[in-house]
Amino acid sequence: MTTSLRETDLGRTRRARRIGRVLADTHPDAHCELDHSNALELAVATILSAQCTDKRVNEVTPKLFAHYRQAADYAGADRAELEELIRPTGFYRNKTDSLIKLGQGLVERHDGRVPGKLTDLVHLPGIGRKTANVILGNAFDVPGITVDTHFNRLVRRWRLTTETDPVKIEHAIGALYPKRDWTMLSHRIIFHGRRVCHARKPACGACTLTKLCPSYGTGPTEPAAAAKLLKGPRAQELAAAAGVDPELVPVGNVRAEAP
Repeated sequence: MTTSLRETDLGRTRRARRIGRVLADTHPDAHCELDHSNALELAVATILSAQCTDKRVNEVTPKLFAHYRQAADYAGADRAELEELIRPTGFYRNKTDSLIKLGQGLVERHDGRVPGKLTDLVHLPGIGRKTANVILGNAFDVPGITVDTHFNRLVRRWRLTTETDPVKIEHAIGALYPKRDWTMLSHRIIFHGRRVCHARKPACGACTLTKLCPSYGTGPTEPAAAAKLLKGPRAQELAAAAGVDPELVPVGNVRAEAP
């Protein structure tokens, strides 16, 4: 697809909505991939996910959550012990500092509870706007757009915005979709970025958004080559949805962790 440089605002909105509908069909399994059972666990997992895969975080958190159940536990944590528990997630010293300060902030300002308002969340240590929107959307059912690296890359590839600042991207994309759709839209775009539209070599020839994407051709367009790039447990289903023979997807890709 080639999108005219003169695409109107209305035309862009309509194309964005069509992209949203296709993504809903393509990724019916989209969800927050960080395991959690409450808002505090989600906040902690999201902090740990910086520069780390969700899979690795999920391997670390069961033992962590069993030991630290309340904000006060993090506030009074033994630094060396906490560092050792989260070491596999990388940057563990900085993350330990963030978790201890988060616990202290929650105890001092919110009686140990994670607040359900954006303005309160972003003033807590270790909680930026991206993390706040993850918490709001998945722990409080408050619609939010999560602008991570995948979301940033894809909405710009689709030329839904030319903004580069995450907050401006959030507002620009939010204006194109009903607020009620923001949280699931974020999940679906992130799923698509991890499984299909990769940073270095997107699977253009095995993508369901071919007719709506102005960047089609950034990656291989030949179906066999593109199918080899699909990742995740539904890789063969993703191929079929794009009209590509599922057998072209290597078995190892189905088992692979989406980065």
